[in-house]
Amino acid sequence: MRRPLDGIRVLDCGVYHAGPGGPAILADLGAEVIKVEQPGVGDPMRQAKQIGSVPLELPGGRSLFFEGANRNKKSVALELKTPKGQEVFHRLVARSDVFLSNMRRPALERLNISYPVLREISPKIIYTAVSAFGPRGPDRYSGGFDYQGQARAGIMYSMGEEGTPPAACQFGLIDQVTAILVSHQIIAALFMRERTGIGQEVHVSILSAAMYLNYFNVLIAGLAGFEVPRHSRTTENPMRNYYQCGDGRWLMMTLTPPTRHWGPLCQALARPDLERDSRYDTDEKRSERARELVALFDQIFATRPRNEWLDIFRERDLFCCAVNRLNEIAYDPQVIANDYLTNLEHPTMGKVKIPAYFGSFSEAQAGTTRAAPELGEHTEEVLSGLCGYSAAEIAELKRTGAVA
Repeated sequence: MRRPLDGIRVLDCGVYHAGPGGPAILADLGAEVIKVEQPGVGDPMRQAKQIGSVPLELPGGRSLFFEGANRNKKSVALELKTPKGQEVFHRLVARSDVFLSNMRRPALERLNISYPVLREISPKIIYTAVSAFGPRGPDRYSGGFDYQGQARAGIMYSMGEEGTPPAACQFGLIDQVTAILVSHQIIAALFMRERTGIGQEVHVSILSAAMYLNYFNVLIAGLAGFEVPRHSRTTENPMRNYYQCGDGRWLMMTLTPPTRHWGPLCQALARPDLERDSRYDTDEKRSERARELVALFDQIFATRPRNEWLDIFRERDLFCCAVNRLNEIAYDPQVIANDYLTNLEHPTMGKVKIPAYFGSFSEAQAGTTRAAPELGEHTEEVLSGLCGYSAAEIAELKRTGAVA
């Protein structure tokens, strides 16, 4: 079956994840993505075998993080610091629709791959720049990673309990949302080019992506003038809260509007007497007495295992679900039924389960078809098939160190 971005070619000069993660999504949609890497070095993420205390090395010496950001791609080992390497790269640009890099602007200019240069070669190119903090301002040339996005966009004060230190989310939350928004920007620019014939430069930063993810909390601070309080489970709205069940597992319920759901909830909890209890018979009273009502609900939920509660809530159409641990997701019946995890035949690990593309199409398909490439795995294929270099020319480029 066809793929939505069949025929689109992307040149990926990204490193780590926030940059190359965007082209990986485009590759899921069928784009041909050519990852350009320095010979003998490659994307630094190839060497990320451990981050903090978390081991990330896979069989065959591969990096788990590199796999996630570079699925479906072709790798070309090209030395952009040499005139011959730049000549090869410019030939690739002339045959591509999209260029992406998250290198900082001074580095792009030194390598002769800035937007003004590539626009001269291909006026219709969609030139995609990814930065830490945006293209203007005092930190426009500063670097940053996922944690800087979480920190600077207020996300670390939007998670965790009130009164506790700022909370960081593992792993790559902001890197991934940056990658998603990068793919969005590119697709929008491609659509505009399809309508107008105009190429352009587009930009996404880790900071802008993090703020967009944190949209409503930032909006409330700006429009209403106050910071949204962090969730405090013991004093928060009892009907928009999470509870531990008799088997030690947790569930999350969100019953809005509470007035309509208060009666059915009391029936589900086998406490019909609470519905007309004068202490709790209005939203205002339930809010005022949240601490005692949460404590009461804690006692009730502790009387049954989670799956029993989920069945009871489902029968009454009360919005509630399991709070999954990461190793439980693969056994979630909705994940299984909707193929939200998919099989991939990996070159060193055999058949593995990986996250699937997040949406579906009635007349097309999307998803991962192959694992991340070895460094320079497709150099000869791309140079001969796409760029038209002869075997003798490729051998000479290798001799000079322009390619590997």
